[in-house]
Amino acid sequence: MRGKKGVRHPNPDDPPRRRANKRRGHGNFANDRPPVVGVVSRDTGAIVLEVVERTDQETLIAFVTEHTDDGATVYTDEWSGYARLSAEGRGHATVNHTPGQREWARDDDGDGIREVHDNTLEGLWAALRTFLRPFRGISKHYLHQYVAVFQWAYNKVGVAGMVRTLLGLPLSTPTAS
Repeated sequence: MRGKKGVRHPNPDDPPRRRANKRRGHGNFANDRPPVVGVVSRDTGAIVLEVVERTDQETLIAFVTEHTDDGATVYTDEWSGYARLSAEGRGHATVNHTPGQREWARDDDGDGIREVHDNTLEGLWAALRTFLRPFRGISKHYLHQYVAVFQWAYNKVGVAGMVRTLLGLPLSTPTAS
């Protein structure tokens, strides 16, 4: 009676195929949930993504300081891993995603523009998952290659328009009437 609920698999040496890791919370490379960290430039829209072993404070601070300029303002959520950013010469503003205190964007200077948010990067994670979905079951050892392709493609989007502008070509071709 294979396939019935509650009936144990007859051969423990040949277990049924493993399903996806559905545990919630922060993952790490060792527990088969390798984290991807990233930064997005608000000026250029360029992104830098990297697969890391774990998301502890040391790893996050090293990544952010390597890929941002001194004096840059970094916008994050309230997670404690980012707490030392101010000490590393970066401005740091947070939004609070804690249940009951949900805050997605905030206007700190009163000009009506909600400049404190991490929505750009949150949307980027959704785009990365959408990009990875068709590949179904990527090995964690090759994830960095898929992430690099995504980063390259994301950063390349504006290049065609810049090249056309430099060559003096129209940005779009005229339609036939």
